[in-house]
Amino acid sequence: MFPFDFEYYRPASAKEAAQLFQRLDGEGKQPAYVSGGSEHLAFGRFNRMNTKAVIDIKEVPECRVFKSGKKHLTIGAALSLTEISESVDFPLLCSAARGVADHAARKRITLGGNICGEVFYREAVLPFLLTDSQVMTLDAKGVNLHLIHDVFNKQLQLNDGEMLLLLLTEKRYLNLPFANIKVRRHWAKGYPLVTIAAIKIADHVRTAFSGVCPFPFRSSMIEEILNDQQLTIDEKVQQAIRHLPEPILDDDDCSADYLKFVVKHTLIDVLSMLENGKQQEEIEGR
Repeated sequence: MFPFDFEYYRPASAKEAAQLFQRLDGEGKQPAYVSGGSEHLAFGRFNRMNTKAVIDIKEVPECRVFKSGKKHLTIGAALSLTEISESVDFPLLCSAARGVADHAARKRITLGGNICGEVFYREAVLPFLLTDSQVMTLDAKGVNLHLIHDVFNKQLQLNDGEMLLLLLTEKRYLNLPFANIKVRRHWAKGYPLVTIAAIKIADHVRTAFSGVCPFPFRSSMIEEILNDQQLTIDEKVQQAIRHLPEPILDDDDCSADYLKFVVKHTLIDVLSMLENGKQQEEIEGR
């Protein structure tokens, strides 16, 4: 399957995984954490995975937590998207997880794998951006706790050898009104064109986007526009489109202009759904 040999390790704890990484890195083996391994399998087949040692953390107990505490819902990075999609504790995250890939792939793809992966859609991060969640990581120095906005800039900014353990979300966010609309390319199982997720806190709307740029994002400027009560929905959306980050994706499958058209109409749908109290919708093409 792979055009090169590598060492495979399955540590019994997060601490052991971090120590393994440090040792293997010192030996010049360019170790890589694997959780699910879908991308590593694909990249390995195409000779894009440059490592001599793989550390599989999918069964590390600290990464498999799913706990509803007094103030937070704590979710392990090694839980599969299928496991997450079957939970009722965080409906928006459940909806986002169900929209990634197909059923067979979701059994292999983990939450951490989706958030940290090379595939730029990373839809599973959108609910955590919207809810100002916290990220718990582990490196050779110990456990670190970060606000997600401090460590997620286009992708999760982990230091060399730092491992994603858990994501913590305040329970007050879990059952807010939400919308999660995915527009697919023309077939039910293909990659999405655009995903827009949103929540409503009192009368304030928060939005996060995937598929518009080569990274997922949440924009304070766009939210300021969308919450301007002096504007109509159409005016809000037109102004929001003008403040999308650059670059807008532009390829043979979908031009930037068409993508903006899709974002415009999807954003109108999102705002209308939240205004009318609907919860979630998926669209397979426009």
